[in-house]
Amino acid sequence: MFKNGKLFLPPPRDGSDFKELFKGLVAAGAGRPLGKDGFPAGSWTPELLAEAISQIDSNRIGVDLRTVQLWFQENEKGISAANIRWLARVFGCDDPVATSEWQMELSAAQSRLTAKRREWKRAGSTVAPEVPDKAGSETFDDETESPAELARDTDAKGPSRRFSLARASEAIFSRGSPLNLPASVFAGITALGFLSYITGIHNATYVRPDGLVKQVGFLWAANWTLDFMVFLPLFFAFVIELLAFWKGDGRIKLVAQGDRMKSDDAWTRSVEASSYTYWAVFVICVMFAGLFQWIGVCLIPLLKGGGNYATDWGKLAIVRPEVISVPEEVVFTGLAYLYMCLCFYLFFVGLVLLYTVVYDLRRIGEASKSRPEVDYQHEVNRVGLRVMRGIFRCTVLGVLIAIAMKAQSSYLTSRGENIVAWLIVDMSSALYGGNNVSDGFGYRMPTHYSSLLIVISTCVVFLYGFIRLGVGSRFHVPLWKMSAVVALLVASYLLIDAFAGFSILLGVGVLLAVYGLIDPGFGRWQASELGNNHSVS
Repeated sequence: MFKNGKLFLPPPRDGSDFKELFKGLVAAGAGRPLGKDGFPAGSWTPELLAEAISQIDSNRIGVDLRTVQLWFQENEKGISAANIRWLARVFGCDDPVATSEWQMELSAAQSRLTAKRREWKRAGSTVAPEVPDKAGSETFDDETESPAELARDTDAKGPSRRFSLARASEAIFSRGSPLNLPASVFAGITALGFLSYITGIHNATYVRPDGLVKQVGFLWAANWTLDFMVFLPLFFAFVIELLAFWKGDGRIKLVAQGDRMKSDDAWTRSVEASSYTYWAVFVICVMFAGLFQWIGVCLIPLLKGGGNYATDWGKLAIVRPEVISVPEEVVFTGLAYLYMCLCFYLFFVGLVLLYTVVYDLRRIGEASKSRPEVDYQHEVNRVGLRVMRGIFRCTVLGVLIAIAMKAQSSYLTSRGENIVAWLIVDMSSALYGGNNVSDGFGYRMPTHYSSLLIVISTCVVFLYGFIRLGVGSRFHVPLWKMSAVVALLVASYLLIDAFAGFSILLGVGVLLAVYGLIDPGFGRWQASELGNNHSVS
């Protein structure tokens, strides 16, 4: 029977509990749209069912994939009243009458599962603790919690499962639309740009003590406009793409069982194994790079003066109070640094996740040594290459982020009028001779240190991937090309403002980096170029 172009199965009313009923329905594909040939599209998977529930118009919170996976597994966990409603919509094919019938059937099935659990408990069976997730139970009749809390906390986590920063951070990258995180970062810097227009610091200059008129507007700051509008959104997009490939395709094909739910569980354990790392990164980014740096670099100089820092948009109120007042500057810089520290926390989370992918693939590769099949080893090679290409792209963007930070910091201490003119004059001074505009004031530059940390962290992940997923003793052209580009970019970063004409080297490095982002293989090549006897070690 079909309703609204979907396969409809009427409620069986055979006394099945929720697990028994659910197993038969997902196997039959009840509620799935018909294929192009007019036949049922097949069985439900956890991913397909979670997506179908999340696409229901009136369901604003969606459903967690882990929650749906628990419905598929052989366990004693049931389903919340909130999720019964959405599941009934799916099985009822969006027909009001059929949905009502299925809601009653699912509620009754959940009640029967609850009764069975109580009987097992009284009989002394070893079962999982009861989860307060009963349809028709008095526990949730007058509950004050939101449906989101009921659906996520009781279905997926259980009452004893604690908050995990590692799991929550990974979920930002792996759940929802791939566009969510990059778009959020772009929206944040766009909002700050509008605020800079409102406050008047978007395009501002000041006269330095040596008489130089210097551009210090917010929109002229390369470490904000380029990093948060271009490089960071691209970095997040590539990390999300690589994670989606690894969890949804690469890992499934390499694990012995090939079971998606077991694979997801193993991946979650790998992520949570680095829990302390996530907390350490969070403390460093939020407390030190965010709060303490804002207090030392912006707040104290604005309120008391001093600090020996170069004047930029964050301290413009000191030299040009007619443009922006000190209270306005304090609020704007506070918002900007809060946004910045959260973005860079997510940046380092992305690096940790890239490391976790490499480590996970390495473990699977070592276990695969007992499987000498040529096809399997070829698949390991293919996945390893795909991972390295993604890591290379992320490495390039990480170094570009650091380059923009150091270039902006160096410009502020130089004798250039704006950052573009500074780079052009430096290039012409090397080609045609002339004054070196790099000689300037001796200000303190904390951005140099933070950008160096970014370069080191990014390159460590790339180096780890190169060693673990590399090619052993064999020479492999594509990986060495990637390494050469990364080395050139790092050299360009280190030599910023070191000699007249550094911008030429910087320009060459950036051009190669942009080409590498488009084609990380640097030309057409086949997996066989990397050696058929390649193994992950």
